[in-house]
Amino acid sequence: MTPQPNPDAGAAVKAADRAHVFHSWSAQDLIDPLAVAGAEGSYFWDYDGKRYLDFTSGLVYTNIGYQHPKVVAAIQEQAARMTTFAPAFAIEARSEAARLIAERTPGDLDKIFFTNGGADAVEHAVRMARLHTGRPKVLSAYRSYHGGTQQAINITGDPRRWANDGAAQGVVRFWAPFLYRSRFYAENEEQETARALEHLETTIAFEGPGTVAAIILETVPGTAGIMVPPPGYLAGVREICDRHGIVFILDEVMAGFGRTGEWFAADLFGVVPDLMTFAKGVNSGYVPLGGVAISQRIAETFGKRPYPGGLTYSGHPLACAAAVATINVMAEEGVVENARRLGETVVGPALAELAERHPSVGEVRGVGMFWALDLVKNRETREPLVPYNATGEANAPMAAFAAAAKRHGVWPFVNMNRTHVVPPCNVTEAELKEGFAALDAALSVADEHTA
Repeated sequence: MTPQPNPDAGAAVKAADRAHVFHSWSAQDLIDPLAVAGAEGSYFWDYDGKRYLDFTSGLVYTNIGYQHPKVVAAIQEQAARMTTFAPAFAIEARSEAARLIAERTPGDLDKIFFTNGGADAVEHAVRMARLHTGRPKVLSAYRSYHGGTQQAINITGDPRRWANDGAAQGVVRFWAPFLYRSRFYAENEEQETARALEHLETTIAFEGPGTVAAIILETVPGTAGIMVPPPGYLAGVREICDRHGIVFILDEVMAGFGRTGEWFAADLFGVVPDLMTFAKGVNSGYVPLGGVAISQRIAETFGKRPYPGGLTYSGHPLACAAAVATINVMAEEGVVENARRLGETVVGPALAELAERHPSVGEVRGVGMFWALDLVKNRETREPLVPYNATGEANAPMAAFAAAAKRHGVWPFVNMNRTHVVPPCNVTEAELKEGFAALDAALSVADEHTA
């Protein structure tokens, strides 16, 4: 679709937004939201007709891009047939979505509890774990994000937790592996894995193994920096959980449904959790949907005992119809395979080439369509380009980088001292090259702030 400029309409949209919309994670008087006129495939555009390549996939959820005609048609067809129905009934769209998801989840994660998004999926996974074990504590990593609801934000490790932390929610945090900024003075991945597992074992020992209900990890942490865990780590966590009777929860809200070049990131490591949360890519975000995939062992806990939780819109027909269409499209069009192939042959090599040219790039890491550039002031010391959780003037170098990327036609995903490269999983090689050219120009701006 060719964007048609309509500045007057854009001004009206912006005025109504500024008058009435309260935006998340923002100081309301300090933001200037872009008024978006439309979107298609890997692009969106504003009311002035400027088009942007979306390197954010919305909020890392448009895994098949915007406005895929088969998914749009499925939503329209479902709306004409049955717009909504209560969750206590069996309906075709809900049953089929659950079947298709269960076919792709690892191991025996064959029961699907539907939620409205990722945060409430985490809430319910934690509740299930606590009820299943009868234990109160949950262990989570410092470098993590699990959602914005009360329990999910309390489990989160990143600074968005600070203002929301109840400090009495039974959550204990630990350091997960991250070799580039190792907390364990490791010199290689083998040491990082061994020392991170030892640290986790010690944390459990001092907390009391019999008090720990669950360990929750993002299989590949997302907004925290896309740190692919080193070999053996997740398998080691699985063994620790088995030994102590702890429920192992993997959060695949961001990493699932093709993002890492596999249906689920757990498949990269051959690990099967007891509970796995999902959302976002399950239907490319077209209608809000999330859920928990549940192992047989935990499902049996609630075979004769009612599960004390639910949602009015659990398994909403429109959302489930979108999920059915999205999963079928991904299978028919080889979207997962495309993410894997382009990640290996195009994205990884291209980002490594950018890193060679730009002193502001400290590390490139990722897999599939899930990558991050760690931006630094000094490659030798690995000092971040901006301080941890920087705001205002302290964050100026990252703000300048993001503005430069937008000027060159790519919308970046910027968080702290990182820019993430997370385009739709069905992105083309030509689109990627266009995006890398824009990043190349924007990184020159970041380079101005290096030592």
